[in-house]
Amino acid sequence: MRIDIITVLPELLQSPFEASILKRAIDKGLVSIHFHNLRDYSTNNYKQIDDYQFGGGAGMVMMIEPIDKCISALKQEREYGEIIYMTPDGETLNQGIANELSLKENLILLCGHYKGVDQRVRDQFITREISIGDYVLSGGELGAAVLCDSIIRLIPGVLSNETSALTDSFQDNLLAPPIYTRPSSYKQWEVPEILLSGDSAKIEAWREEQAYKHTQQRRPDLLED
Repeated sequence: MRIDIITVLPELLQSPFEASILKRAIDKGLVSIHFHNLRDYSTNNYKQIDDYQFGGGAGMVMMIEPIDKCISALKQEREYGEIIYMTPDGETLNQGIANELSLKENLILLCGHYKGVDQRVRDQFITREISIGDYVLSGGELGAAVLCDSIIRLIPGVLSNETSALTDSFQDNLLAPPIYTRPSSYKQWEVPEILLSGDSAKIEAWREEQAYKHTQQRRPDLLED
């Protein structure tokens, strides 16, 4: 998978990809991340990429021309499964979206700033708009990092145990059940006996029951879906 990220602050985005699972995925050649500084596509010597909005109003707007030049240059080199704009009014990221995007070969992520982008960018170039929650950040970079993490961990070979991602919360519209590790007894706090029984079928049934109860208590809305 290749992910091209268009941003005015590439330095803000680099560190998440220099450690942990994301770095491992890059080192294995399972994913490549490319940052594109939008100011490199500016049309004047001031590297301007924003301007006042027509009709008046507070806040600057990202201009269409630098974004057009950047996206068009990328599209000349390869086809993209999605061109995604990170915006608070997009569809809210969930596990299903992450699963779907993890199957794409090439993605472009456009990070918004200021009051957002010229509407013509959204009309002409963007194929999908994604939000990571009902709140506003200073820019789309942190949202892009969250989206990348949710996608990349699903790519086969990224996690050391490939079945791990399939048992995460939300994969079956259920939250994950309680989990335990050694020691089995600590300060008289005990691990449930069923997990020590060695009976795989009973353990799996217990986990399914606990996942349902956990979801019912904390996120009953998921069960409605």
